[in-house]
Amino acid sequence: MQRLKRWYAWFVRRAPRFRDLMFVGISLLTIVAQASSGQSGWQPSNWLVVGLGTVASLALWWRRRFPVVVTVIAVVALGVATVSAPVGLALLTLAIRRRDLVLGALTFAAYVAYVVSSLPADNDPTVPLLTGPFALGIWVAIGAYIGARRDLMASLRDRAERAESERELRADQARLGERARIAQEMHDVLAHKVSLIALHAGGLEVNPGVGPEKVESSAGLIRETARQAMEDLREVLGVLRTDLSQTGADLAPIPRAADLARLVEASRAAGVQVTSSLTLPDDVPALVGRTVYRVVQEGLTNVHKHARGVSTEVLVDGAPGTGVTVRVTNVRPVAADSLLPGSGAGLVGLRERVTLSGGRLEAGPTQGGGWQVEAWLPY
Repeated sequence: MQRLKRWYAWFVRRAPRFRDLMFVGISLLTIVAQASSGQSGWQPSNWLVVGLGTVASLALWWRRRFPVVVTVIAVVALGVATVSAPVGLALLTLAIRRRDLVLGALTFAAYVAYVVSSLPADNDPTVPLLTGPFALGIWVAIGAYIGARRDLMASLRDRAERAESERELRADQARLGERARIAQEMHDVLAHKVSLIALHAGGLEVNPGVGPEKVESSAGLIRETARQAMEDLREVLGVLRTDLSQTGADLAPIPRAADLARLVEASRAAGVQVTSSLTLPDDVPALVGRTVYRVVQEGLTNVHKHARGVSTEVLVDGAPGTGVTVRVTNVRPVAADSLLPGSGAGLVGLRERVTLSGGRLEAGPTQGGGWQVEAWLPY
């Protein structure tokens, strides 16, 4: 079976050359039969048929590489020696390769050669004039059909390959987008609470002489914050284990504008001097409220990491028609070190979130050496 498959593959690879050899053989046999059909023996005209017919027939071997040249040789052989077999096969190949003015010009030239070569044998010129289009047109029609079908199959194959490539590209982009979304949601869920834990623990480390009541209170806050972080992480992982992650559902617990006060209070409990002005209506849309929450959360998280213990101001002001302004500003920190390393994904993801909501975000140092995160959202 394997040997048969190898022989079949070998034959398929060499099938075009077998067809070329078959065409050359058929054309030579036709030429010999035409030259031998005379009743008065071999005349110079018979040798002319054999000579030009052999040249035109052997030229068919290169019909794939030089279809125009081979057709011209066949047309000359037809006009001079009335050799018809090579011109039909040449026109067939030319029609497969191209269907343009060159094909039309050479077909007309072959028609003229056919009429001219038929006049000495037939006194009635109307016969070759009428039979020429059928004798030559059938070769051109078959070749044009084969060529058009090949072009159609090649076009369909190219479209299928391009569609497959585009599908794979879209799948890769979807996977990258989903990974980025998961990373952003994980950052939003855990970064703030982990920074609070680090802030509480840092306070105990800096002030080891505080009383047992303060230690107990800080330990309780650390335990409660860690428990909340674990619950949020469990919810995220639970969503990732289901098909909801493929539907665009939120991985993290959905925050609301009403949770801003609790968010600011958690930072105050961790020792951050936060002053807040929260004047946002309760009926704010869920998307706006969630984005506002994320902006304040990211701003306070950066304060916990890089500017612990400094004075921070949180401003949220908005009304329908004017939009919502969110600003988190902290003064210049005294210590240069950070409790936690920055991932670099917080502000990047936050900017994308605000942009998708139709707003704008600016973040950078203030004139006094502090840091400010300011966003505006349409409302």
